[in-house]
Amino acid sequence: MPDRPPVFDDREDAVLTEVVGALVESERALAELEGVRIVQFAAAMRVALRRSEHRPRAIQEREMALRSIAAEIGVALRWNDRTVQRRLGEALQLVDDFPTTVQALSDGRISARHAAVIRDVGTELVDPTLRAAFEARVVTRAASDTAAGTRAFARALLEELHPASITERFESAEQQRRVWMEDGVDGMARLGVIDGAAKIRAMYDRLTQQARAIRVVARAEAEVGDIHPDAVQDRRTTDQTRADLLCDLVLTGQPAVDPTAGTLPGGLGAIRANVSVIVPALTAAGATDRGASIDGLSPIDADTARRLLAGAPAWDQLVTHPVTGSVLAVDRYRPSPALQRFVRARDVHCRFPGCRQPARRCDLDHNHDHARGGPTARCNLACLCKRHHTLKTETPWVARQLPDGSIQWTSPLGRRATDRPERYVAFVPEPDPPPF
Repeated sequence: MPDRPPVFDDREDAVLTEVVGALVESERALAELEGVRIVQFAAAMRVALRRSEHRPRAIQEREMALRSIAAEIGVALRWNDRTVQRRLGEALQLVDDFPTTVQALSDGRISARHAAVIRDVGTELVDPTLRAAFEARVVTRAASDTAAGTRAFARALLEELHPASITERFESAEQQRRVWMEDGVDGMARLGVIDGAAKIRAMYDRLTQQARAIRVVARAEAEVGDIHPDAVQDRRTTDQTRADLLCDLVLTGQPAVDPTAGTLPGGLGAIRANVSVIVPALTAAGATDRGASIDGLSPIDADTARRLLAGAPAWDQLVTHPVTGSVLAVDRYRPSPALQRFVRARDVHCRFPGCRQPARRCDLDHNHDHARGGPTARCNLACLCKRHHTLKTETPWVARQLPDGSIQWTSPLGRRATDRPERYVAFVPEPDPPPF
C-alpha cells in the first residue's frame, strides 16, 4: 500500500476552502432563483390556459394562446419558443402536483436537478395522497443526496407506492419495444433500442465485458513490447470497442477480430452477460409481483425475475432488518466467500457519494487500510469502483464506516459527506381477488 501523499500548502487549502464555500452558496442561490422562475412560468401557463378556454375546439386553435405567450417569453429571454412552451408545462405541473418540491427548491435545500427527478418519477402516481407521501419522502432524501442517488431512491419508492404492480405496467410497456435510427453529422448516425430492462442491461454488460477483455490483451502486449512491426495497435476506448462489437454482432453474428482467443478460454464468444437481480421472497414464491430489480436500479416484472432466478446457477438469500431494510446476513445455496457476498449485497453500488457503479464491478476496499491494521471484516469493507478506490488510495480522502454500514467520507479540506447503505423494501402480499 503506497504511503499517503504529503499535506498540501495551507494557503492553497485556504483558497480551495473559499472556492468550495462560494460554490455551495452559488448553488443555493441558483436553486432559490430557479424556484422563483418556476412559479413565474407556472403563472404564465395559467394565463395561457385561461385564454385557451374561449378558443374553438380545434387543438391547434386552442394552442395558439400558449404558443403566443411562449414566443413572447422566448424573445425576451433569447430562448427557443418550443423550449419555453415545454418549461411552462413542466412548471405548472411542479407547482400544482409537487408543492413541497417547489418550496424546498425555493429554500435552496435541493437543486433544479433534484426537482426534475421528483417530477419525472412522481408523475406516475395519479392519486394525490400517494403522490404527496412520495414527494415528502423523496424531498427529504434529495436534501442530502445527489440527483442520481435521489432518482434510484425515488424509483424504489415508486414501486412500493404504485397502485399497479410492475408486472401489470410491463405488459403494456412491452408493446412499445422498438429499434430506431436517426442520422447524425459528419457521416455518423444513431441506433436506439427500447426493450425490457433485463435484456438491455444484459446486452450492455456483455459488450462491456468483451470490450474490457480486448483492452486487457492490448495492454499486456504493449507492456511486453512483443508487437510485430506491421501489427496495428489497438488504441480504441472502451466506448469505441463496445460500438464496434455491437456492429460486428448484429451484422455478422460474431466479433470480426478476437484478440482474446489465445488467452481467454472460448474467446469473446464464451463471455456471458451478468446482472444482479434482487427478488423478494414473496415475489419469488408468486405471492406478489412487486419489488424485483436489477443492480438496485431498474425495476423488472415478476415473471422475468422468476425466470432469471430459476435459471441462475447460484443465488443468495438476504436477511434484512424489518424496519431499516438494511442487509443483516447473506446465505448462499452454493459455497462462495461469505464476506464478499455480504458486502456486495449490502452496498449494491460503489459507496462514494453519488456513484452508482454496480457492486459486482467494484473492488472490495478496506476503509481503514489493511496495511495500517485495518481488519478484514464487514465493518471495515466497502465496494469502491476503480475511480474512487484510486481516489481514496492516492489522495487524502478518508472513508470511515459507521455502525449502521454508512460510509462517512472526509475530504482533504475537512468537508464530510455520508453515503448510507441501500434500503431493501419489503412488500406486503397483495390480497386475494374477490370471488366474483
